[in-house]
Amino acid sequence: MNATRAEQVFLQLQAAIIRGELEPGSKVSEQELADTYGISRGPLREALNRLEGQKLLVRMPHVGARVVSLSLRELEELYDVRAQLEGMACRLAAENMTQADIDGLYAVLKVHEQDPQFQAGKSYYEQDGDYDFHHRIIVASGNQTLKTMLCDELYQLVRMYRIRFSSAPKRPVQALQEHYRIVDALAAKDGELAELLMRRHIQASKQNMASHFKNEASIEEQV
Repeated sequence: MNATRAEQVFLQLQAAIIRGELEPGSKVSEQELADTYGISRGPLREALNRLEGQKLLVRMPHVGARVVSLSLRELEELYDVRAQLEGMACRLAAENMTQADIDGLYAVLKVHEQDPQFQAGKSYYEQDGDYDFHHRIIVASGNQTLKTMLCDELYQLVRMYRIRFSSAPKRPVQALQEHYRIVDALAAKDGELAELLMRRHIQASKQNMASHFKNEASIEEQV
């Protein structure tokens, strides 16, 4: 029962952090969480340890656990790492993907295109796993080290910031167009072009993030 409850609380807290319901930098009180979720300290700590492993929580001496809050420089470094590693994943995926894999990617983009939030111009579709365009390509690369780094260690942290900055005007439509061009390159088995397009795509996302980040900081200064 404890293991099941710990898993449930882990998933609830993970979703709350990724969606911004638990704000970046906010303090995490074990007692408050235990009371809120009706869970004992043991399984709660297990859930918190897993969140720390996903880099969604950080523990600070004499302060305790807080929701991660990356600086602009840290975010830019994260996007630079993603650009290089996901570019490599694209190149490898071009060599390994079957026609069924390619068809699956096009189908995922159709789902993204039909999402009500996307249709309304509010945000890009943000489900994880098989419905995540980036996740599918990384898995298709066949490189277990890349998969561990990008789908296990950094995945939820990246999702947290992708969701936060996905609502910038025009960016959702641009991102979808960039995704389609990447799949076209994968379908053509052009690994070099797929790698280049993925790197450009993530660099464009980085520029959008930096602009959004600076706007948020400017608004906070005015308040």
